[in-house]
Amino acid sequence: MGRLVAVSLLGISLALLGERFLALRNRLKASRELESIDLPNCHLIKGIEAGSEDIDILPNGLAFFSVGLKFPGFHSLTPDKPGGILMMDLKEEKPRALELRISRGFNFASFNPHGISTFIDDDDTVYLFVVNHPEFKNTVEIFKYIEEDNSLLHIKTIEHELLPSVNDLVAVGPTHFYATNDHYFSDTFLKYLETYLNLHWANVIYYSPNEVKVVAEGFDSASGISISPDEKYIYVADILAHEIHVFEKHPSMNLTQLKVLKLDTLVDNLSTDPSSGDIWVGCHSNGQKLFVYDPNNPPSSEVLRIQNILTEKPTVTTVYANNGSVLQGSSVATVYDGKLLIGTLYHRALYCEL
Repeated sequence: MGRLVAVSLLGISLALLGERFLALRNRLKASRELESIDLPNCHLIKGIEAGSEDIDILPNGLAFFSVGLKFPGFHSLTPDKPGGILMMDLKEEKPRALELRISRGFNFASFNPHGISTFIDDDDTVYLFVVNHPEFKNTVEIFKYIEEDNSLLHIKTIEHELLPSVNDLVAVGPTHFYATNDHYFSDTFLKYLETYLNLHWANVIYYSPNEVKVVAEGFDSASGISISPDEKYIYVADILAHEIHVFEKHPSMNLTQLKVLKLDTLVDNLSTDPSSGDIWVGCHSNGQKLFVYDPNNPPSSEVLRIQNILTEKPTVTTVYANNGSVLQGSSVATVYDGKLLIGTLYHRALYCEL
C-alpha cells in the first residue's frame, strides 16, 4: 500500500512539473509570428557592442545608456569587462556615444548596471539612478551628472530588504523612486523556481529615505516602469504575463490599479514620450532565445508604440521588428525630437530618425 501511495505521489508530481513546464514555455513565447518591419534611417551606434539594457533621455537631448549587463542565464559578449554608463547628445548632427567617467571611491570593477532613470531638481542638477548588480547582488546607485567634464559623481548606494531583485526604477525626487522587483527571492535558484511555479510574487516598491513600502504586487515578473508626463500615472510591465499595468499615483505615493493592457509579446522596459504621452516599449517575441543563445537563430527585436493608453481602446503599433539579423533582444525604446533609440540586453543599439 505504501509503495502504491509513493508511486501515485510521484506520478502526480511529474504531471504537475510537466504542466508547469508547458505553462512556462507558453509564457516565454508570444502567440504570433514576428514580421519584419524596417525603418529607413537607422544605423548601429558605434561603441555599444555588448548590450544597452536601458536608456533615459533628458529634456535637453542628453541620452544615458546602461551597458554591459551580466545576469545569470543570459548571454554576454564581454563577460570579463565591467559595465558602464554611456551618453549621447541627440542635438548634435552626428551624435556619438561617450563613456562617462565615474568618481573615485566607487567600485567600478564590479559595476553591473541594469535599469536607469534621471531626475532634475529645482536647481537643474541632474541625478542618475542606476540599478546595479555587483557580484549579482542588488543595489540602487545615485549619481550626480557633472556637465563640465561629462562625469558622474557617486552620491549614495541604497540597499534594502524590500529591494531583493530590482529590475527597473523611475525617479520621482533626488532620493525618491519607484522600483520593480522582478522576483521575490534574490537567490538565483529560487528565482528560477519562483518563475517555474508562476507564483506571482513580484512587486513594486516606493523608496524614500523616510519610508519604504510595497505599493503594488501580484505580478508574474515586474520589469519596466515609467511615469506619465503629468506624473499622475505609473506604468508597469509584467514581462512574463505579456501585460502593461496602469496605476494612479496618489499624494501618499501609494498606487491604485486602473487597468491592464494585454499584449502578444514579452514587454520589457517602458519609456514615455514627454510631448505626446505615448508609451514606447522594447519587446521580445520569444523569450526562450534569450536564455538559450544561438548565433544562427538569435533573439529578435520588437518595438511597440502605445497611444492613448488611458482610453478604452489604446492604439498599439509595431514600429520596428527584426529577426535578429540587425538587432538582437531589444529591451528598450525611447524617442526624442523625431529620433528613436533602441537598446538591447546584450547586443548592439540602434539610432533611427523617424
